[in-house]
Amino acid sequence: MIPIGYTFVYSFNDSLKSNITWRGFTFDKWLNVCNVQNGAVCQAFGNSLFIGAVATVIATTLGTMIAIAIVRYRFKFRSQTSLLLFLPMATPEVVLGAGLAAQFLSLGVPKDMLTIILAHTMFCISFVVVTVKARVASLDPALEEAGRDLYGSAWQVFARITFPLLLPGILAAALLSFALSFDDFIITNFNSGAVTTFPKYIYISAARGIPAEANVLASAVFILALVVVVTVQVSGAAKARRLVKLS
Repeated sequence: MIPIGYTFVYSFNDSLKSNITWRGFTFDKWLNVCNVQNGAVCQAFGNSLFIGAVATVIATTLGTMIAIAIVRYRFKFRSQTSLLLFLPMATPEVVLGAGLAAQFLSLGVPKDMLTIILAHTMFCISFVVVTVKARVASLDPALEEAGRDLYGSAWQVFARITFPLLLPGILAAALLSFALSFDDFIITNFNSGAVTTFPKYIYISAARGIPAEANVLASAVFILALVVVVTVQVSGAAKARRLVKLS
């Protein structure tokens, strides 16, 4: 936790170009976070948010469909498909990033925001499939059969029974996918071209001194994640207490 504490404390440092030496306490960095380097840090942060959101939506949608297909259906090359989905998780990121960069180069695809989104979607799908697959395997097929017995169409059964039951697993997979995409540096560095994401900005700035504004954004992300976790835990505990009272 020491590096996280250092990041948070030094986000209040009245620094100049470098944020290594403590020069005094100030709220100025939090109030004017986008003023450094003509807003470069906020632009990089916004790029990471956009890429993470788009990659998460695509990976979660495709990964959920793949997970349902693998668990519920028997088809040719099913086992090979499962193996291919696990390969990106087992492959070192430097190999994955270099391989994707070579493919984009051979196909003549310019490296920009699109190549980053494609790369992130590719490795995020594997984590989505693994997460949602476990949820699909735990569902009781009798619930869906009951829906069909009550004359529900295939779409109605999916929308009113299957999807709500899968939703916790899908949300967990989406959060994991977004975190992996937002945090990625190695694969992004191979396939980003001139586009700068937040991790890439931190890496480039390390040579000349990471500005305190970067610490501000990093601290804000950590605080937001902490608030989400605490809110979910408190909400779950309150729901459990209500269920105990009703029973």
